[in-house]
Amino acid sequence: MVDYFYLLLYYTFSLLSKLLPKKSMDWFLKTLSNIAYRIDKKHRKIIYTNLDLAFGNTLNQSERDKIGIRTFYNMLHTIVGFMRRYGKSKEILLTNITFHRDDIVRKALENDQKIIFITGHYSNWELLAPALATKFNFTLAAVGRRLNSKLMNQILIKNRQQFGVEMIDRQGAMKGMIKALKENKPVGLLLDQSLYEHQGALKVDFFGKNAGHSPAASILGRMFNATLIPVFISTDDYEQYEINFYD
Repeated sequence: MVDYFYLLLYYTFSLLSKLLPKKSMDWFLKTLSNIAYRIDKKHRKIIYTNLDLAFGNTLNQSERDKIGIRTFYNMLHTIVGFMRRYGKSKEILLTNITFHRDDIVRKALENDQKIIFITGHYSNWELLAPALATKFNFTLAAVGRRLNSKLMNQILIKNRQQFGVEMIDRQGAMKGMIKALKENKPVGLLLDQSLYEHQGALKVDFFGKNAGHSPAASILGRMFNATLIPVFISTDDYEQYEINFYD
């Protein structure tokens, strides 16, 4: 029953995102972001913890609130973008995306090197994987967490697959990544979340605190002599996007 509620919510929100004018939609998202930030105590606490970790006690409450609301606003734009992409052509997908230093990827492909893309939950990360797969015309094996809702998870998979993104469940992901690399499929990893020791984490210093970092990219890189390419997507207006590659 809960699954169908999520499905109804998804289609209602999807319809609004396609019918409302840009200014009206932006006002709606900002209002919803403010409300969500105020009532979601759990994630607000996480935001405060992370801001204190990064900035110490240098931010006042107004500054913390501004960043917190913006975080929810970015998440909503990521969701809306996901909804709007459903059923779109690959050509339309790339219309508003500019790639910088994509020669790094082309060189690796020309040399038949196996590729591991490294990124994080930054800006519209949901757009990054389909953009890469479409731009370079390959199947990208991306590691991600399966959604709790089976119906919503099916929509998520279908949306990604239409642009050449093959999902690898985060649970037992190493086996799936090895298989993908053996098949010469580039692999995409989001590595900005702390892991526990029993998950194979390496302890690293992060803002003066111990954090658990995944060694998966390094292990696979050595195992397959793969090229590791950091890549991030960014935007200033949620209309035009830039994708930057690093070596």
